[in-house]
Amino acid sequence: MEDILDEIFDRVVESRIFRNRDILNPDYIPDRLPHRENEIRRVASVLAQALRNSRPNNLFIYGLTGTGKTAVTLYVLRRLEAKARQLGVDVRYAYVNTRQRDTPYKVLVDIASSIGLRVPFTGLSTAEVYTRLVRALSRASGVLIVVLDEVDWLVRRKGDDLLYKLTRIGYELPRDAAKVSIVGITNDVKFVEMLDARVRSSLGEEEVVFPPYNAEQLRDILWERAREAFQPGAVDESVISYCAALAAREHGDARRALDLLRVAGEVAERENAPRVTVEHVKKAWGQLERDRVYEVVSTLPLHARLVLAAVIAAAGRSYTTTGELYSVYRELASALGVESVTQRRVSDIVNELDMLGVLSARVVNRGRYGKTRMISLAADPETIVEALSRDPRLRRLLGQVAVPGGGAGGGGGRTPGTLAPNPNKARRGGR
Repeated sequence: MEDILDEIFDRVVESRIFRNRDILNPDYIPDRLPHRENEIRRVASVLAQALRNSRPNNLFIYGLTGTGKTAVTLYVLRRLEAKARQLGVDVRYAYVNTRQRDTPYKVLVDIASSIGLRVPFTGLSTAEVYTRLVRALSRASGVLIVVLDEVDWLVRRKGDDLLYKLTRIGYELPRDAAKVSIVGITNDVKFVEMLDARVRSSLGEEEVVFPPYNAEQLRDILWERAREAFQPGAVDESVISYCAALAAREHGDARRALDLLRVAGEVAERENAPRVTVEHVKKAWGQLERDRVYEVVSTLPLHARLVLAAVIAAAGRSYTTTGELYSVYRELASALGVESVTQRRVSDIVNELDMLGVLSARVVNRGRYGKTRMISLAADPETIVEALSRDPRLRRLLGQVAVPGGGAGGGGGRTPGTLAPNPNKARRGGR
C-alpha cells in the first residue's frame, strides 16, 4: 500500500503534465484578460471616479456564465485599489458572492468585515446588522465599492429589499461620511426585469453587457493560461482547439473551457500519460457534464425539483406535454403535502430548466390539433435522480417511478423501484 501511495504522490509532485494547475482555476485573475479590453475600459471608466473621492455611479453588469464578468470586475478593482494607495486616496471594495453568502445577514456581515466592523455570524437581526453598518460608515471616510456577484440568486430567494437599501444607503449617511457604490453582477440577462422599479433605477445607473466569447477568442484565452499551467509540450493545438470548440458550443463559456482543460490534464496525469490528448478532453467533458447537472439539480428550489420528478414520472414514453406534466406534478406535490403552484408557474419553471440544459422543451405543430410543447429530459437521467434523491422525501417518491432509459429523454422505462442512487456509487466530493 505504501508503494502505491508513494507512486501516486510522486506522480503529482513530479508531474509531466502540470507546472501550476491553479492558473486554470476560474477564480484565478491573470495579469492580462484577452478580448475584454472594451469591457475593462467601460468598467474602469465608471469606477475611476473613486480616485477623486467621489462616489462612482452604481453599476450593473450582466452576461452569460463564463463571459469574464467577475474576472474583469476584480481585475479593475485590484488595480483601482493599488492606484488609490499611490495617490493617498481611501478606496476599498467588498466582494460578496451571494450564491455562497445566500442570506441578507451573511451579505451584510461580509460588507461589514471589509471596513473592519466585526459582527457575530449569528445572534442579531438583519436590521440590527444593517444599523451597525450604517453607523460604522457614518464614522468612516473614503469610498467603498460593494460587489454583489450572482445577485439574482439572492433576490430570487430573499427578495430585493436588501438590494434597495444598499443602493440607497448614501441617503442615510452624513455628507462627510464614506461613500458607497454598488456593483451588481448576474448571469441572467432578464434579471433586471424582475426588480422593483425603484431598485432598477438605482442599480442601473450604468450598465455593461458582456458578450459571449467565440471559439477563436476562447482558444487565445486557453493558450494564454496553458503556457504557464502546463509543462512544455504537455498540450498541443488540437487539444486547445477542441476545448475551445466545445466551450464555444456552450454559449462561449470561458469558465467551462478552463475547467475542461484542467480536468483533461488531471485525467492524463492519473493515467500517467506523457501529454494531454483529445481523448482525455472527451473523458473530462463527460465528467464535468455529470457534475454540472448534479450541482444544478441539487440547488434547485423544491417546486423545480418536483417538476423534474414529474417529468421522470411522466416520460416513460420519452416525452410529456405541459398539461400531462402539470397533472403529475400536482399529484407529487399532494403526496409531499405541499401546495402546488399554478400551471403558468410550472411552465415558467420548465423554461428555466430548459435554459439550464436539464430539460428539453420543444414546441411542435400538430396540424389541426394546434401546437404543443414536448418536454423531455436533456441530461443524464441517473445523475438527475441521484441529485433529486438527496431529499429523502423525493427519494421515496422516485422509488416508485421508472426512469426513462437509453440516455437523456430516451424511450423505454426501467423497473419501478430502481431509481434510488446506487449506494455503492462513489459520492461526489464536497457535495
